[in-house]
Amino acid sequence: VREKDGIWAVLAWLSVLAHRNKDPEQPLVPVEDIVREHWRTFGRNYYCRYDYEEVDADKAKGLMAHLVAQQGDMDALNKTVKELQALKRGQAGMQLASADEFEYTDPVDGSVASKQGIRFLFEDGSRIIFRLSGTGSVGATIRLYIEQYVQDPKGHSQKTESALGTLVTIALGLSDMEGKTGRKEPTVKT
Repeated sequence: VREKDGIWAVLAWLSVLAHRNKDPEQPLVPVEDIVREHWRTFGRNYYCRYDYEEVDADKAKGLMAHLVAQQGDMDALNKTVKELQALKRGQAGMQLASADEFEYTDPVDGSVASKQGIRFLFEDGSRIIFRLSGTGSVGATIRLYIEQYVQDPKGHSQKTESALGTLVTIALGLSDMEGKTGRKEPTVKT
């Protein structure tokens, strides 16, 4: 199963629906109503993932090295972010707060897994993450994760592609995805 998390998500939603619809005498509370109530209370997180599969392993490693090399100069990065926002003519004023190559420390045994991905974290809490996996003989997979939180209910009804369009432009521009890998489009968008 390609995306096993989907099975767990369906089971979780069935549990939520069962809990919210306990009384068979009452009208059914649909998923959309539950989701919109959640957004009104907590805000909405927009999320997407682009997978670039079977990328030449050396090109994929080169792209990751290119991203790491940019992290030393936040002023230059924010200048590039500003220029990329202007190209999109979308959300303006986004500023990077930090950029790093992250690692994970296991809370049980204390082991550290380094080089888990490249993060670009914005002042508003938005983030762009690049991860490299599967550097086998067939190539590598570059995963690009993009996420943005929207508190204002006026922004809760956007299509994900529209809500994240500026961040996608920034991610593809910072990485020079097409120039570094030759890929114009991801293999999979989720």
